[in-house]
Amino acid sequence: MPSTRSPLLPSGLTWLALLLALGHAVLATLAMREKSTTADELAHVTGGYTFDHWNDYRMQPENGNLPQRWQALPTALRGAAYPPMDTLVWRKSEVWLTGHAFFYETGNDPAWMLFAARAMNSLFGAALVLLVYFWSRGLWGEAGALVSAAFAALCPTMLAHSGLATSDMCMAFFLLAASGAYWRHLHDGRWRTWWLSALVLGLAAVAKYTAVLLLPLAVIMAALRVFNPAPLALGRFTFRTRPGRLGAIAASTTAQGLVAVAVIWAFFGFRYGVCNPALPPGEFNLPWDFILSFGGLKAQCIQFGRDHHLLPEGWLYGLAFVLKHAEARAAFLDGEYSIFGWVDFFPKTFLYKTPPALLAALAASAGLLAWRFRALAPARLGRYFYRVTPLLALFAVYWFISLTSHLNIGHRHILPTYPVLYILAGALGWAMLRAWHHSRQTGAAFAVGLAALVGWQAATAAQIYPHYLAYFSPLVGGPAHGYQHLVDSSLDWGQDLPALQHWLHDNRRPGERVYLSYFGTDEPARYVPDAVLMPRLPTFDRPRPWHSCEPGLYAISATMLSHVYQPQRGPWTLENERLYQLLRQNDVNFRRLKFDPSGRPEAAQGFTSDEWTKAWKQFEQLRFARLCHYLRARQPDAQPGYSILVYRLDQAELDAALNGDLRQLAAAIERAHAAAQP
Repeated sequence: MPSTRSPLLPSGLTWLALLLALGHAVLATLAMREKSTTADELAHVTGGYTFDHWNDYRMQPENGNLPQRWQALPTALRGAAYPPMDTLVWRKSEVWLTGHAFFYETGNDPAWMLFAARAMNSLFGAALVLLVYFWSRGLWGEAGALVSAAFAALCPTMLAHSGLATSDMCMAFFLLAASGAYWRHLHDGRWRTWWLSALVLGLAAVAKYTAVLLLPLAVIMAALRVFNPAPLALGRFTFRTRPGRLGAIAASTTAQGLVAVAVIWAFFGFRYGVCNPALPPGEFNLPWDFILSFGGLKAQCIQFGRDHHLLPEGWLYGLAFVLKHAEARAAFLDGEYSIFGWVDFFPKTFLYKTPPALLAALAASAGLLAWRFRALAPARLGRYFYRVTPLLALFAVYWFISLTSHLNIGHRHILPTYPVLYILAGALGWAMLRAWHHSRQTGAAFAVGLAALVGWQAATAAQIYPHYLAYFSPLVGGPAHGYQHLVDSSLDWGQDLPALQHWLHDNRRPGERVYLSYFGTDEPARYVPDAVLMPRLPTFDRPRPWHSCEPGLYAISATMLSHVYQPQRGPWTLENERLYQLLRQNDVNFRRLKFDPSGRPEAAQGFTSDEWTKAWKQFEQLRFARLCHYLRARQPDAQPGYSILVYRLDQAELDAALNGDLRQLAAAIERAHAAAQP
């Protein structure tokens, strides 16, 4: 697409893109400043610190070495107290327990560690905004590039994951960067271009294991270049025949692969074994036999790499871990449950989580381009599509893999496809300048419409601030209805304990009890120290003593409410009801053991204390599942941050939900449904 400069714009607008990128990073970091630790951040920062400071690679190898090192770098430079290593937790590489101790039990400053890690990650977001700008500038000119950068910088999805210390934004950047760099090296024979492609490929390989998709992307791009009759220059050599181009590209790609392998070895300290021999011994949390039990050619290739030490053990283990856990995973969508996912999971999450302004911009861009291309000769049209081969290939391959994936746990997993859409939206800036040159009146009208779209995107970002992770489109009712559609990292990753704390400060009645069921890795006692703790995930092996359910405020994370990861997954069943009523008969004995743990109630004769503890835990899980089954039909009284739902329950409502028979429960649910109707 030809670039068109406007006489109304200065010739160099890169500084505006820099401001957009910087503003994006600052906004993302400030938004997350008031958020608690999300589920994966605890492991990322702990793993990264273990990599940086201890040169040991057993903790969290599955989520990318590079982003974890990068995010933990400020803490590693500053220094921090690390949990004892002469423990079973260290030997078994229990990253969640180690992380909990690292953050909350060793005297470190978790707020500073988290803020620093998130600020570091926001730089990946800023870099991606700039990369979108430069990609778009090559296609649509500077006006189009600024439109693309604005949509990227103001997208709630980008702002959410730029501000979190996870690997998703890092991978989104390097997947686009590696695709573009490889394509450029196929058309620019200079050595600096070759080295850029090789190094970016290597960095992508340690960003996240999604980088394996670069293999089919490279095959597609290489094949198209081989069949392009234009001579191929690599260094001092020029290849004019198809077999020559094929051989040159194969040799060049192989050499770049070797550079990428060297980068991987560098990030693992040029050591095959994951354990630092100078530290107390340890092992992987899950054994190799289990991790490779998915079998097939992929497992055989990984085992071959192990046998011959082709790549560091930590990298191979991380890849195997990802493949193993992608076989099946509990998932939630629109009130339904699955372990193998749905073909329409990601199309629906895209619709639910994408701002209408961006959807409108994409529809307008597609329509304008279709109109523009309608009369073009096939050869010219082919040249246009050839220029954007990396974008089309990335989008198509990634979406194909996503649609067939069994890992349906988060909207973030399609984040790498969004930059392609931001770049597409830049066509509106190009079209605006064409309209201006054709007719100033038409161009002005076009500019007003485009400004309205960008303003709509900005208004969306402002309206949802600082709850970017919980953004849902008004097309599905907005964030207040998000918990009915998606959970986990699409909505509730444990980020809203501070929002709950603020809400309780303003709305809690004197003497009112608070019950909390939390999904996330922060420590609830830091925010609601007097809360009665109900089932939570992860448990961190913390015991929960017996407690009754009395009138008060019940604050429940959306993921816990949906019961997607608990033993009683999904709706309440007749078998759950039978077992609950059976165990409920022992509630008086649970109560006695709570107040007199050494006592032996009459009904406890013949049973050990461990057996009674196990029975209590099972009863607690069933009681909580029955309560959630009722509450899913009831409107929450408040939604701090949109990810925690608060219910003010009196004794009558608790009796209907927990103390009656199945008929009484059904009647309570019908009343709740009726009350929820507008």
